[in-house]
Amino acid sequence: MLDLIDGPMTASPGAWEDPARWWPRLSAATSHLPAPVAVIDLDALRHNAMDLLVRAGGIPIRVASKSVRVRSVLDAVLRIPGYRGILAFTLAEALWLSETHDDIVVGYPSVDRAGIARLAQDEFAASRVTLMVDDPAHLDFIDSVAAPAGRAEIRVAIDADASWRSAALGHIGVRRSPLFTAEDVARFAREIVRRDGFRLVGLQMYEAQIAGQGDDAGPDAPVIRFAQARSRDELRHRRAAIAAALIDIAPLEFLNGGGTGSLEFTGSDESVTEATAGSGLLGGHLFDGYRSFQPAPASAFAFDVVRRPTADIATVLGGGWIASGPPVASRQPRPVWPAGLRMLPREAAGEVQTPLQGRAAESLDIGDRVWFRHAKSGEPAERIDAYQLVSGDEIVGELPTYRGEGKAFL
Repeated sequence: MLDLIDGPMTASPGAWEDPARWWPRLSAATSHLPAPVAVIDLDALRHNAMDLLVRAGGIPIRVASKSVRVRSVLDAVLRIPGYRGILAFTLAEALWLSETHDDIVVGYPSVDRAGIARLAQDEFAASRVTLMVDDPAHLDFIDSVAAPAGRAEIRVAIDADASWRSAALGHIGVRRSPLFTAEDVARFAREIVRRDGFRLVGLQMYEAQIAGQGDDAGPDAPVIRFAQARSRDELRHRRAAIAAALIDIAPLEFLNGGGTGSLEFTGSDESVTEATAGSGLLGGHLFDGYRSFQPAPASAFAFDVVRRPTADIATVLGGGWIASGPPVASRQPRPVWPAGLRMLPREAAGEVQTPLQGRAAESLDIGDRVWFRHAKSGEPAERIDAYQLVSGDEIVGELPTYRGEGKAFL
């Protein structure tokens, strides 16, 4: 059993800040394993889990499973006081996790007919799983699969838009819910409570423009900081109005906000009862561009050099583990060791091969190992069956991913 509470630290605090020590030990520990090989460092994971709690300022953290996709890590984190519940990304995943966890919110609306039918006929699962809705059509769809009179009560939460509508900059944030104002949310909440077969238990408002956007790098950083400051002010007032409106309609169990990148703000918002975080546990490189925090690189993966097309290029087998989002350079995996490697702009990270250039490439031999960090945290788990758990200089366990357990939810 993975334990993040007890046990000594085998690395000194901040050991990952010394790349010349941090990365070669992973090559040595995994030298007997074929590439691609992926690792999770126990000390870095423990550091990140505790740091997220500090940043949240005392409110409970719901773990975003999409950003982990390793059940043993989810289980270990949820045993730490201060973490409570899971934010799942599909209903099928939530039903699977509900066999061992009792508080699962599906973070996105679902039209999974088979999953809804199963949930409607399973009182045990229905008491543990909450569906996300933002449109009366979602309620109609659930009713069409299982009529209210013949099903378990379905727990639902409302997803409200937390983006910022700027007169000068336009829509700042992601396109999620059609519900924006307190009046929008209250109208929909009344629709839910008047209908049989539903129980309104929560509210979700994810401020992606704050949580998911780095503010410390590039020429746009001043504009980003300005927009985030304005968005925080607007959202604090609007979320308070929404929360006040809902209190008069239904006794909610949770008001959820935030993400790894906005925990300080979410924790200070009195309208919120819990925050969500997940990516900060494993520490994808997208968080390198944030001023307020810097997670440890708890997860990484490596490929081996298989050819040398020129004296200053070394090519690894694989590499194209691209992150979701806009097709920009920040979504590429980042070669981190040996230091000084860069991708070729006309090839970048390829599914089968990735040429790497730079002074370090000149000294790489066939069979040498190159370490990468993914832009995000959970997506590499769709490529591998297991992470090697590293403590100090050795592998101390193997952690199956969802894929390794035969699950592929999206």
